[in-house]
Amino acid sequence: MIEAVLFDLDGTLIDTIDLIADSFDYAINKVLGKKLPRETLIANIGRPLIEQMRLFSEVKSEELLEVYNEHNLARHDAAVKPYPEVDELLSALRASHVPMAVVTSKKKALARRGLSLCGLESYMDAVVAVEDTVTHKPEPEPVVLALRLLGVAPERALFIGDSPYDILAGNRADVATVAAFWGPFSRESLLAEKPTYVAETPLVVLTLTSLFGRIL
Repeated sequence: MIEAVLFDLDGTLIDTIDLIADSFDYAINKVLGKKLPRETLIANIGRPLIEQMRLFSEVKSEELLEVYNEHNLARHDAAVKPYPEVDELLSALRASHVPMAVVTSKKKALARRGLSLCGLESYMDAVVAVEDTVTHKPEPEPVVLALRLLGVAPERALFIGDSPYDILAGNRADVATVAAFWGPFSRESLLAEKPTYVAETPLVVLTLTSLFGRIL
């Protein structure tokens, strides 16, 4: 029976994908003088930003990060919004007293800011962010920490994410994983990492949790 549900943040609970892509585009154009396809810009969402910047330029990664953050933060509050059905999903889980946590590769202050702007912060019992662990998704450490904070065994948890890195991290932490098809990644890339379940929309998750014996 499911006793806790973990969520990725960007691309799963809140829609910041256009903002992220635009911020990458701005930084890479300004610092490197390049114009890259959107698919390339968002290919590594889910990993810490500095790791993504090193893939674009090892030498100028810090400058890329600084320019990205300036652009992103100036536009963040106006751009962030929850995905449809997310509030209904979290409300149903909370009504059934299911503990919840966010597992994200972004900084905690900005993660909480996005949750708050979307009216979702009160649902979360814990937020595991990039500064909380030594290793990050796709490694399992952030998922394991979230489970420890909630006091739940891996076999009693579900981890929902939109990126291959979420599925990998969840699988490596021995939790059941749900590939969120409403995010920016292709179905093929998510299915390649062998999620336990898939969900077309957030509310489909409620039917998945019932498989574990909890009626929501």
